[in-house]
Amino acid sequence: MKHIKTAGLVTFFRVVGSTRRSQAATMVLRPGDSTGGEDNRHEKSDQWLYVVSGEGQALVKGRKVSLHTGSLLLIEAGEMHEIKNSGAQPLVTINVYAPPAY
Repeated sequence: MKHIKTAGLVTFFRVVGSTRRSQAATMVLRPGDSTGGEDNRHEKSDQWLYVVSGEGQALVKGRKVSLHTGSLLLIEAGEMHEIKNSGAQPLVTINVYAPPAY
């Protein structure tokens, strides 16, 4: 068992734990910031993105999805994606990769 406290993290992207089969990371995007784009894909890993707080928009394989507190988004292995903070507060997410991507 591993217990990781993530409250108060402000680092842009940080891997906070991993095993041989999966990995967890936190991400904080300031208002207007984005990450990803045409070359952002995890060829062998699914990514589950959970929005802890804030709001934003995901672009996955050309499809736009609104993100808000409580959203859970699956980005399947190989899918191009970009995440953007479209709100006035930081967009805080917890991301799980299976298998580990980083």
